[in-house]
Amino acid sequence: MPASLYDFLAGGLLQAGFGSLVIYFLVATQLTIFAVTLYLHRSMAHRAVDFHPLPAHFFRFWTWLTTSMVTREWAAIHRKHHAKCETEEDPHSPQVKGIRTVFWRGVELYREARADRESIEKYGKGCPDDWIERKLYTAHPTLGPTLLLVISFLLFGFAGIAIWAIQMAWIPFWAAGVVNGLGHWWGYRNFESADTSTNLTPWGFWIGGEELHNNHHAFPSSAKFALRRFEFDIGWATIRLFEMVGLAKVLRVAPSLDVRPNIAMPDAETLRALLAIRFQAMTDYYRCVTLPALREEAANAGDRMRALPRKLRQGLADGGRWLDDDKRARLQAWVAESPRMAQVADFRQRLAQVLDERSNDAQVTLHKLHAWCVEAEASGVQALQAFSERMKGYALAPARA
Repeated sequence: MPASLYDFLAGGLLQAGFGSLVIYFLVATQLTIFAVTLYLHRSMAHRAVDFHPLPAHFFRFWTWLTTSMVTREWAAIHRKHHAKCETEEDPHSPQVKGIRTVFWRGVELYREARADRESIEKYGKGCPDDWIERKLYTAHPTLGPTLLLVISFLLFGFAGIAIWAIQMAWIPFWAAGVVNGLGHWWGYRNFESADTSTNLTPWGFWIGGEELHNNHHAFPSSAKFALRRFEFDIGWATIRLFEMVGLAKVLRVAPSLDVRPNIAMPDAETLRALLAIRFQAMTDYYRCVTLPALREEAANAGDRMRALPRKLRQGLADGGRWLDDDKRARLQAWVAESPRMAQVADFRQRLAQVLDERSNDAQVTLHKLHAWCVEAEASGVQALQAFSERMKGYALAPARA
């Protein structure tokens, strides 16, 4: 206990040392990260996991106390991000608004999106609407951080005010800036998803597993973000712990791929798998067909290949979708000069069209897929033939934890 007013102002009721303050800060901020990724993101926005009322309400309370974010608003803004990703309507796309804007002004973008009440109504369905949500959390969102400021000062004195200030910047920086900004700008991609999402690191533990952002965009409704053997998602590990003690129920995880041997032509199992793992199929095409053709071209093209910048070569993975008009024209001109690369790019585009159309009549889609495989195997391109044989055997396998 403080011996004087000066002691109280300096160290609060607890008179905690520097080490204790650091431990408190790390625990408190990580609890906030977990509340956001487990509850707001995976449970509320995507319905991938249900939590027992006890942890669910703790998460609701903690996000109110430490961030002032309203569950319904957060879920609505995030759902709109997925629905309108990388378009003018995306609340926080660095491709549209610029990386500096999203990274440094993410909070402003969130406030702008929150003010769009029509979108909140459209995308915010299914979130808590009980008495405490209506009368406290939604009605008085800024009361939470204000209460936290008072508690921090009482416990730690002026040091508590400093800790509170950093806490208030924690989620805006890591979630709004790093995940929403860098997570669509820099990193590696496991899946050629229909956006620019990236994995920032294969080991997601500092921001709850949100580092695996490309995996999430490929399979948004999956409670598990780590999808390759070397990846780790601390959020998923926490969900499994909750599940083991009966405090959580996993609703969905990303399907895993099985490849059946000796399938003569695409069948219903093939189509079901392709529609569920479309992005993985297009990634397989890039790795199994485009890259080998690119290596062969590099061996034969010499200076012509070296003159093509790396970013343009990477544009072959998605048809140059995210290149500007000038770079896209340069890539198309380069491809047109190589019959082999032009053929590979054409087959990729046609396969993407078949998977994107998703006709209501499965037989129509199967017929188009059948025709694509016949032409691919008659192309004379060994990598294309091998990919067609592999793709025909696609099937969904039970996902493994």
